[in-house]
Amino acid sequence: MKVLLTGANGYIGRRLKNVLKNQEGIELRVFVRNKNSISKDKAENFEVFEGDTFDKDALRKALNGVDTAYYLIHSLNKENYKDLDKISAQNFIDMAEECGVKRVIYLGGLGVKNSDTSNHLLSRIETGEILSASKSVQTIWVRAGVIIGSGSASFEIIRNLVEKLPFLITPKWVDTYAQPIAVEDVINYLSSSLHLSYEKNLIVDIGTTKMMYKEMMQETALALGLKRYLIPVPFMSINISSYWLNLFTPVPFRVAKALIEGLRSEVVMQNENAKIYFPLITPLSYIDAVKKAVQEIAQNQVISRWSDAEGSSWDKIHLKEINDAIFVDRKESDISAYDKEKVFKAIKSIGGENGWFDYDFLWEIRGVIDKALGGVGLNRGRRDSCDLRLGECLDFWRVEDIQENERLLLFAQMKIPGHAWLEFKIEGDKLIQSAYFYPKGVWGRVYWYALLPMHYFIFNNMMKCVLKNSLKL
Repeated sequence: MKVLLTGANGYIGRRLKNVLKNQEGIELRVFVRNKNSISKDKAENFEVFEGDTFDKDALRKALNGVDTAYYLIHSLNKENYKDLDKISAQNFIDMAEECGVKRVIYLGGLGVKNSDTSNHLLSRIETGEILSASKSVQTIWVRAGVIIGSGSASFEIIRNLVEKLPFLITPKWVDTYAQPIAVEDVINYLSSSLHLSYEKNLIVDIGTTKMMYKEMMQETALALGLKRYLIPVPFMSINISSYWLNLFTPVPFRVAKALIEGLRSEVVMQNENAKIYFPLITPLSYIDAVKKAVQEIAQNQVISRWSDAEGSSWDKIHLKEINDAIFVDRKESDISAYDKEKVFKAIKSIGGENGWFDYDFLWEIRGVIDKALGGVGLNRGRRDSCDLRLGECLDFWRVEDIQENERLLLFAQMKIPGHAWLEFKIEGDKLIQSAYFYPKGVWGRVYWYALLPMHYFIFNNMMKCVLKNSLKL
């Protein structure tokens, strides 16, 4: 069976790829925006096709000869995501029909259309309807609500609020019902859908016990061994709630607002098809899913994170902009007396809970400013305390290029008037650290000069700390 997996670098896609690539009888293809986002050593068990769902020629090549295709794509990180989702889904199903694809498996969200349905939920429903409208391609539409797992947006929001705030000020939406589900169960339903003996279109609602969001917070506190108090207030608007989440959790304002708008509607199961067609799957309870997620975080076993979607839109390196960068802050150091592998290992450990060396407070100030502007801030942290991979997010940076023991290039995703990169490069016996900035207009130049005093302390100290830390490894 030839299977195409779209969204292979996303939160669900990465985990599903790890399951499918080892299954016997499956020839797996993955469809990604940049083929360099998948390292060659990890692409031995599957084919890699490059493109996106707005390029019909690329879609045609990827879908040619495919039996079943997974559709795990959405454009939430774009302002006009609702329109883009419609175009993307229509292109995909048109090319699937043309290429003779037999089945499409789509992961959407729980919810029904009504006057309170948010744009985010409505977009997920409309995508499912477009995919299901085909007369020649069967669609299995799996619908999940709150996904609980290490690195999921829903879990990170709840966990951060519960861990950071002894007293939780809660708006009305915490009384809304939902049916959460462990990410492992989502992957199980999706992979099992591949072999389902059923020929018609099918909607499969998945979830565990029906519960309010405030009950999820209480059970999360219980799983973490914390005592928390919920204080209900009637006056928190969607915007205020979004800013609140933006401040205390890793998600940026735009994502927070889309999620909060969705909390006005119940996301509960509308059918029993999960039990009927997948009787062997018994979903984990909410508290067990939380405990499993916490354990994976503690053991550095997080396979994917919600912010993978933020980084998945990255394109090929902006070489021209880097070469044309008007401002460059470069430092060099002789590392002939150091173990170069350990130096690079120290470079890869920066950020997240490991911090940014002696001037963490300056980075934290910049992170708070970014959050106040609706940016991602430092709260995203990092997936793993030691390992980095191409395209993933690191605090308010994205890994733009990584060549083991040679180069790490980070692209700034913070709110700034221009584009910025931070590069570490090992050339012979030299460690070269470069900060590049490509300003937009006058304000870009004002921004660079205003931060020069901060740069002096941060960048001069950073290289020294890298070498110092390498001696401890």
